[in-house]
Amino acid sequence: MGKTRAENNVIIMGTTGMVGEGILIQCLKSPEIDSVLVINRKPCGYAHPKLKEIIHQDFLDFSPLENQLAGYNACFFGLGISSVGVDDDTYYKMTYTLTMHVAQTLAKLNEDMTFCYVSGGGTDSTEKGRLKWARVKGKTENDLMILPFEQVFNFRPGFIKPIKTQKYAHKFYKYVNWTFPIGRKIYPNGFCTMEELANAMINTLSHNNERRILEGKDIIALANEPS
Repeated sequence: MGKTRAENNVIIMGTTGMVGEGILIQCLKSPEIDSVLVINRKPCGYAHPKLKEIIHQDFLDFSPLENQLAGYNACFFGLGISSVGVDDDTYYKMTYTLTMHVAQTLAKLNEDMTFCYVSGGGTDSTEKGRLKWARVKGKTENDLMILPFEQVFNFRPGFIKPIKTQKYAHKFYKYVNWTFPIGRKIYPNGFCTMEELANAMINTLSHNNERRILEGKDIIALANEPS
């Protein structure tokens, strides 16, 4: 008899945004994922036998949810905001403070968890560069690496081509998707598909005790690993 696969029970954050929604679509399709919990301020609009949704307003206080967050071995964190038009304090709170609160809560409850964080191309690991958003993302990545998760993967995609059926993809993508094959050929490190990003996250669950930063080419390679 072959080795029995361990169950993969995943929490996905950000499913009312493009990245989180794309991750959700792929997880619901994947035979490697047994159950999915999503936590949103408003319903994500998806129903599936594997899917459970919690509606919760205060993402800076997950203490009321703690009795529902144990027993998961992965968190795919696709929640985030743009720095454009946002003051520095708000961006820091919604990027660093919120992410770390969720991560610290989950690390406390799930010692064998893999945490996958979507930061973005250009993130500044030194935390000393010129761009504020890149420094904040870099600090978030660095501090996630310290938490007592089994694994941490920081994903740095550039241009992400959404899945055609996505409801929350930015409208401008339908005007620029035609550039994807050109960009991928010229600069493959800066272009991946939503399926590749999500499948790479799913494939982290077959790894052990890793802490890695994944640029575009790394994401594509991990997505194409044999299951």
